[in-house]
Amino acid sequence: MALETWLIKVKKTLSQTFDPTKGSVIKRSKLGVLAFEIVGIMPKLTHMWAFLSDENIDHLRNQSICLEGVRKIVSNKDAFLLGLACAELVENFRVVAVSVSRLSKRCEDSSLRSFEPMFAEFANTGHDPCGWVLNIKDMEVKIKKMERYVAATATLYKVMDALTVLENNLKKSCKKDHQEVHTAKQQKILWQRQEVKYVKERSLWNRSFDSVTSLLAASIFTILSRIKRAFGTIDGYQSSQFYQDWNLVSKHEENNEISQGFCNFFETNSKMLKPASSTLGFAALSLHYANLIIVMDKMIRSPQLVGLDARDDLYTMLPTSIRSSLRKRLKGIGFIASDPVLAGEWREALGKILGWLSPLAHNMIKWQSERSFEHQNLMPQTNVLLVKTLFFANQEKTEAAITELLVGLNYIWRFEREMNGKALFQCIIPAK
Repeated sequence: MALETWLIKVKKTLSQTFDPTKGSVIKRSKLGVLAFEIVGIMPKLTHMWAFLSDENIDHLRNQSICLEGVRKIVSNKDAFLLGLACAELVENFRVVAVSVSRLSKRCEDSSLRSFEPMFAEFANTGHDPCGWVLNIKDMEVKIKKMERYVAATATLYKVMDALTVLENNLKKSCKKDHQEVHTAKQQKILWQRQEVKYVKERSLWNRSFDSVTSLLAASIFTILSRIKRAFGTIDGYQSSQFYQDWNLVSKHEENNEISQGFCNFFETNSKMLKPASSTLGFAALSLHYANLIIVMDKMIRSPQLVGLDARDDLYTMLPTSIRSSLRKRLKGIGFIASDPVLAGEWREALGKILGWLSPLAHNMIKWQSERSFEHQNLMPQTNVLLVKTLFFANQEKTEAAITELLVGLNYIWRFEREMNGKALFQCIIPAK
């Protein structure tokens, strides 16, 4: 009895917290099965924090936005390109913050329940009344803690699934098994239940809403602070009205008059992500053109393997605007393609175009596939941003490049067919 009483006290201690100011016991509700949903937030935060490292930000400034394709068909203005990158990061971050906001509404702590308005205020003014912004060292500690929770919760899912399998097997076979086999299966289930209980203690399952929300809130505030520091000022000038407004407010964080006039942080970034009417994103052609470019890339690399059906299929992929420009370019061009020098020049020219256009097409496919994984609660493993894709690419410039590829492909395809035809003819009719 004494042991049972002690175990009951320990259990109550784990699930309850004493509030000395009120002299009462407050029950802290546990995440339970919601742990499997909430655990999806943490990898996104750790991924964002890693992306915002000094090394990655330098790479973004000095390499990503300097890609030849980006400069040719998106923009050659550093501040504008960095502004687009920042806006996408902020939008992705906002979606994660919304999930934390929903979680905070189930907390006991009043400050945690007020996460949503305090986060909006922090985003707009930089005001941090709860001191949730951490230094780098403390944030790294939080990152390690979240990684342990993620690993433990993933393990919990596996051991709980294994327990379900064992229990189902016992139910199905209990009539057929001998007593010894039945007892052995029961023992396995008992061991598995102990394993589940042990892993639950290490995972998010037995954590309270308050403790998990506190961890996430501090991470959210710290990451947003890092985003503002990384993108607030770019090479001494501003990339958009957002940066002008943010820098103004950052100098007067406690000035309510200025805060009231400050435009909404997230709305401003969201507006930056709306593609201009001259872009492929606006025309909803970015993904289609990416696939088209990749198909042409394969054909140009191996024109001798391209049959008439594949050529016709490629033509059906072309929108009206490109078909029209292609017909104009091909007018007056003869049907004979037997000049090896000209074929070599075309191959070189096409290689140069694909050298800067193909990476943007592949990035577009990769970006889209990552967003599909997002719907399955899987975390993207690369750092592809829209600014490195065809989404913000100028439609007219992109279509001009695609048309040039098609004209060149037409020549080298006919050249290969003529050369193969001559070789075949020589094999059939040997010289006398």
